[in-house]
Amino acid sequence: MLTIYGVYRSRASRVYWMAEELGLAFQSVPVLQARRLAEPLSADAPLNTHSPAFIAVNPMAQIPSIRDGEFVMHESLAINLYLARKYGGPPSGQTVEEDGLLTMWTVWAASQVEPQTVKIVLTYDDGLENSEDGKQTIAVACRLLRRPLAALESHLHGRQWIVGDRFTVADLNIAEVLRYAQSEEAFFEAHPHVKAWIERCQSRPAYKAMQATRAKEPIEV
Repeated sequence: MLTIYGVYRSRASRVYWMAEELGLAFQSVPVLQARRLAEPLSADAPLNTHSPAFIAVNPMAQIPSIRDGEFVMHESLAINLYLARKYGGPPSGQTVEEDGLLTMWTVWAASQVEPQTVKIVLTYDDGLENSEDGKQTIAVACRLLRRPLAALESHLHGRQWIVGDRFTVADLNIAEVLRYAQSEEAFFEAHPHVKAWIERCQSRPAYKAMQATRAKEPIEV
């Protein structure tokens, strides 16, 4: 059985969504981010990214990780590409060319989009969105996202999905990276094709199932 290490309130959400899309049975092993704990190495601390038991799984001390049989893998976006390729179905590439495009768009999301969207979500997580520094951070991040979002907006003109004529792992990976910036409503209003597309992604039953479980997790530890 597939084992997913990580809480839903983390990048592991992407992997949980993917498992739902593929209809995979999985075991969830909640692993908290160490930064959320005052003393992550104390004897009574819950399993977290600094726990020796988890370091044995992922020496980089980051979530998520997976164990699929004897195979262990890290990095959420790469995990999803692996799951799509192994378990197949509509989310996976149906040709070598499609596989190439799924990888291309996923690398694009990781390199061109996520560095900025993470700055936005962390500003909100830290409660700084209304401070001068926080506003500046968000403004700069949005400015640096203009070119990537313009490219995605153009790509989605006349298309429902990123690759082919169906929802794929590329849609899932990009949607999850962009979710971190959805607080900036005006930014999405300025990109109507992107806005409509992400709404399609987030209307899927698998996404709603992931979010329903995520909502049950406590925000504070």
